[in-house]
Amino acid sequence: MQFVPDFKPLSEEQASALWFIFDKGKLLVKITNDTYTVPDTSDLAASNISPVRPQYLGTLDSQPCYAAEAAAELPDADHFKFINLRALFRSMDEDLIWVAGRANQLVDWSRTHQQCGVCGHPTEDKTDERAKICPQCGLVNYPRLSPAVIVAVLKNDRILLARNKRFKLPFYSVLAGFVEPGENLEECVQREIREEVGIMVKNIRYFGSQPWPFPNSLMIAFVADYAGGDITIDGSELIDADWFSKDELPQIPPSISIARQLIDWFTET
Repeated sequence: MQFVPDFKPLSEEQASALWFIFDKGKLLVKITNDTYTVPDTSDLAASNISPVRPQYLGTLDSQPCYAAEAAAELPDADHFKFINLRALFRSMDEDLIWVAGRANQLVDWSRTHQQCGVCGHPTEDKTDERAKICPQCGLVNYPRLSPAVIVAVLKNDRILLARNKRFKLPFYSVLAGFVEPGENLEECVQREIREEVGIMVKNIRYFGSQPWPFPNSLMIAFVADYAGGDITIDGSELIDADWFSKDELPQIPPSISIARQLIDWFTET
């Protein structure tokens, strides 16, 4: 599938659209024979489903896509259900997952920026870019993006993995944390590792990046080498942390995440 992002639909578009409709971070999906898909315009019409505050996303294989919130109450409709987006990682096509993630991020941004943060006046969508503008004082707000680092720390032939208290499943992953104001990315890597497990790192190098729209993170991945110290976990976030070799890995994150890409890179090098 090929997704082409845009903020304004072409006036001549008449094709049935895909609708990525969210309610508190859960995506409305159509379930047919245990297959999960995104409803289209005809599905909404047939089931009397009314989206709220629609936003154009672009096209997926030339089919228009929209993001929207659910109406206050969803009409009773067979074969439709709201499901947490992360729970769909193994059940829905990955291309749909990433478009849905973009939709989730924009729905959250639109919902939380209905009024101007300076004067309180209702905002409007800008006509020339993806942004909201206050017609009263002119303040412009762009979709929020929260940068975070995620790091594979290596010590000889082992990788540092930790289990976070927030993980609903008992898996271990590489460490991550949000960038603070005034930090560059390398400083954030050093601080997060020091705060969470009490060790020092060196030779920080870029690995890759991935949007993580839950609701608005951008994960910037690095690899770093152990430079000293003993593991002392921060009990406020972590349950456990340890060094693991390639042949003794615990349960790890799903393949869709850049955390898993870092771990897979470690096992393949």
